[in-house]
Amino acid sequence: MKVLGINAVFHDPAAALVVDGRTVAAAEEERFSRRKHGKRPVPFSAWELPAQSARWCLAEAGLTPADLDAVGYSFDPGLCHPAEEVGLDDPWDWLRQDYARRAPSFLAEELPGLDPSAVRFVPHHVAHAASAALAAPVGGDTAVLVLDGRGEATSHLSGVYRDGLLRPLYGQTLPHSLGLLYEDLTAHLGFLRSCDEYKVMALASYGRARFLPALRELVYPTADGGFRTEPVDWAAMAKARHHEDDPLDDDHADLACSVQHRLEEVLLDLAAWLYDASGGATRLALAGGVALNCVANARLAADGPFDDVWVQPAAGDAGTALGAALQLARLYEDTPQPMPGPDLGRGFTDDQLEAELLRAGLPYERPPSVAEAAAAVLAADGVVAWFDGRAEYGPRALGHRSLLANPGDPGTTARLNDIKGREQFRPVAPMVLLDRAADIFEGMLPSPYMLFVHRVRPDWRERIPAVVHVDGTARVQTVDPAVEPRVAAMLTAFERRTGLPVVVNTSLNIAGQPMVDTPRQAMELFGAAPVDLLVLGPYAVRRPVAFGSPR
Repeated sequence: MKVLGINAVFHDPAAALVVDGRTVAAAEEERFSRRKHGKRPVPFSAWELPAQSARWCLAEAGLTPADLDAVGYSFDPGLCHPAEEVGLDDPWDWLRQDYARRAPSFLAEELPGLDPSAVRFVPHHVAHAASAALAAPVGGDTAVLVLDGRGEATSHLSGVYRDGLLRPLYGQTLPHSLGLLYEDLTAHLGFLRSCDEYKVMALASYGRARFLPALRELVYPTADGGFRTEPVDWAAMAKARHHEDDPLDDDHADLACSVQHRLEEVLLDLAAWLYDASGGATRLALAGGVALNCVANARLAADGPFDDVWVQPAAGDAGTALGAALQLARLYEDTPQPMPGPDLGRGFTDDQLEAELLRAGLPYERPPSVAEAAAAVLAADGVVAWFDGRAEYGPRALGHRSLLANPGDPGTTARLNDIKGREQFRPVAPMVLLDRAADIFEGMLPSPYMLFVHRVRPDWRERIPAVVHVDGTARVQTVDPAVEPRVAAMLTAFERRTGLPVVVNTSLNIAGQPMVDTPRQAMELFGAAPVDLLVLGPYAVRRPVAFGSPR
């Protein structure tokens, strides 16, 4: 079976291709359109078909639209209720549903040769669930917990996969939504709702949970596996920020901290209910936008009832493209294979990379080891733009489209935030060799997708200050040499020079822009930002001394 998955309704439009149960390609439309989260500048969550990413997925596999056996669309308009009926103030809801109903014909227009009757609607939260449980590295019974802002008429799904088939156990109806609660807080704090929740998570570490008692009265689990989110008077706790330049104060941090804590508490209750209802499944797979909250994920892993917690790297709406494809593949009797890794996007051969360098007229070299060259620059407190292999699927840079720096310099965090144009309270993350991770970090290991936070061991906090958040944690990516040999070689070379087996890793982009996806974009960022070395596969481009060199 050849199955294409499509996400297009809310945000982060994406496409994914599954052939005979194997995921061969997946990419977000933002990497092609260069519009962050794939949204057009319109006043509602944009309808945006991932036409470019879908065409690329097919081309990557040597297929045409006519070759497809099915297309899974990760939203079922037949399950929707009017916005006012579910208690939502959403004037654009009817338009979104209308576009979804017409998706088969729209897709056929964008993908000439596609039979519209091949398009199948997959319920949004079922697609989320499949993207986690069916893509997980270990088979067998798997409990699945999906939480996001909203699907068709619900905001949550608890279930269990047995023999690759989902048995739903509970779905929380709207308007109650933990994802929308966090979105509302995000907007009240002056950030972009449904985009900037991770900023609230970072801000929470600076506060105290002094509003927690009041929130427990308004946000609480129910005995049946669901929860309630009553309206919150945010302004009674902290004044609204109306512009990103408005100052943040202690009230804002305390409110963020309180909501973060309450979210974690409710998630633990939901996980406990699911554990019992699933018959004691030992593995939990998480998906939905809430599953990108790495602090909550770590709390679930540490204090929840499950032996193992797995989060798919594109856990947000982009991942529903993969889930829709996997769900249909399983229904058509294919056996879904575990996700091969996050590197499912565009990649370029060495010859293609060199051709781009020659076209740009940049002086470059092919050192005996580009990993050694990068490690030398990093050890001298330089910043390295690292572009290698296929692009990551999901919001995390995992060593393919990354900006790297020295964690031993306490000024590195501020320097990288300046380069990227980000708020200074935002942390940067460490990548570490898998066999060294337990020596430095406490928490769930391995952690290859940077979706859990870990406590930094006390004797390491002063050695790697740039990656230690204000609360003593770090969002760790473990690197397995068998999976990422070039990144592992760079880490090994850096440790040999500095004694530190850790390197700072943040996404290769600037604020408001999607991650770099092509060699040309990488070269443009290198030309515009104070970066000391650009790595393009096996090639290295150095910053001329006159324009600033490694320290």
